[in-house]
Amino acid sequence: MAARGAFNSRLGFILAAAGSAVGLGNIWSFPFKVGEGGGAAFLFVYLIFCFLICYPVLVTEIAIGRKTQRNPVGAFKSLGFRRWSIIGYLGLASGVLILSFYNVVAAWSFGYVVELIQGNFGIGKNFGTFITDWVTVGLYGCIFMGATALIVSRGISGGIERAAKILMPTLFLIILGLLIYALTLPGAMDGVKFYLVPDFSKITGDVIYSALGQAFFSLSLGMGALITYGSYVSKDQNIVSAGAMITLADVGIAFIAGFLMFPLVFSQNLGTDGGPGLIFETLPGAFEAIGPVVGVVIGTLFFLLLSFAALTSTVSLLEVPTSYVVDEHGVSRKKAVWSIATVIFIIGIPSLLSAGTVEWLTNFIHLPGNFNAETGEPAFTSFMDFVGIIANDTFLPVGGFLIAVFAAWVWRKENLNEELAQGDEAIRGSLLQKYIDFAISYICPLMLGAIAVVTILDRFLGIKLIG
Repeated sequence: MAARGAFNSRLGFILAAAGSAVGLGNIWSFPFKVGEGGGAAFLFVYLIFCFLICYPVLVTEIAIGRKTQRNPVGAFKSLGFRRWSIIGYLGLASGVLILSFYNVVAAWSFGYVVELIQGNFGIGKNFGTFITDWVTVGLYGCIFMGATALIVSRGISGGIERAAKILMPTLFLIILGLLIYALTLPGAMDGVKFYLVPDFSKITGDVIYSALGQAFFSLSLGMGALITYGSYVSKDQNIVSAGAMITLADVGIAFIAGFLMFPLVFSQNLGTDGGPGLIFETLPGAFEAIGPVVGVVIGTLFFLLLSFAALTSTVSLLEVPTSYVVDEHGVSRKKAVWSIATVIFIIGIPSLLSAGTVEWLTNFIHLPGNFNAETGEPAFTSFMDFVGIIANDTFLPVGGFLIAVFAAWVWRKENLNEELAQGDEAIRGSLLQKYIDFAISYICPLMLGAIAVVTILDRFLGIKLIG
């Protein structure tokens, strides 16, 4: 354990794990998915899924990591189930693929910080031009990946934990400050009403599917990150309550992000279903309308918030393959980190070029059933979006499904419960333990298996079961 490193404190672990969960998914994609899903109705379903389905999977992953003190692949081998290490390899593949394109989006956010500091509000109108400037965006991406690698290379306590203790409180203060400002804007209360007053008639199969997918991805489940972080946790820590705090932190940041976004959107008479373009194309203009000085401050803080959120996640994504290489192949941490970061950056180059720079990567593949709603012509998916469909939409729920099945029916609930009781004897026989047992055995496999099947049929075969 000493050679691998460990978290020095319970707070450090919670902040690092929460940082893994809190990312662009909370601040970038969550608000527009709420908008597309009808506002408060989507929020209601999302909150239910986070606590009733995702929380049991979250503590299970941490428990597997702590029990074995190994990386996601080595964890299953250590428990004596080598064939089940496929879950770990799936998590590794997910982490590498997600980080390869996640770093590109992080580069956009970081680039916007630089542009807005210079007063370039027109960056929103020129978003299409900006993302096709592969040299500039690639430079920002190189800087961002370098910052990620620097933190991870310094180890668990000296790098990841120390960075989390700085980044997470700073992130919270920025988003809280922006929220207070947004609530003072004209029309802000209309946004609050849209966000908090549910219209349950808007809860459809598509909303349920989207909410579960968002909850699962935002908590970093199924990609091995929490197994990895769990492997650095001491036996005397209460992972049941720590898991609850991680879930609360993730949900809380996402909730506040929506609270921030919709007052801002309604105050500027913007659409609530603008998709990702709302962040990078529309909001800079809204910041400009606030005023030249205040707009620069608010806009810079907003994209700095996005960048910090991205960094807390890229750190955990890079730690997953790093822990594998260090544990299984005996490579030094620094050598492993910088080698892996370089390889992932190279893997991400096609995603970088698929934002309009290279035509065949921009229109990479036509997936069955994907047609333009207006013209009926085949709609093509970019390379970056295709990687996201494979890693985010497919690998993660499949990984989560397999983890639940493994914990309940292969490793068995008795062993899971024994590990959960380490550091929390009160969990034995409690209602919470019984719920985790039931959820991991039945609810989680059913729901995650369903979302995996629906995704595969929809995205790859063009067979729509919902929507």
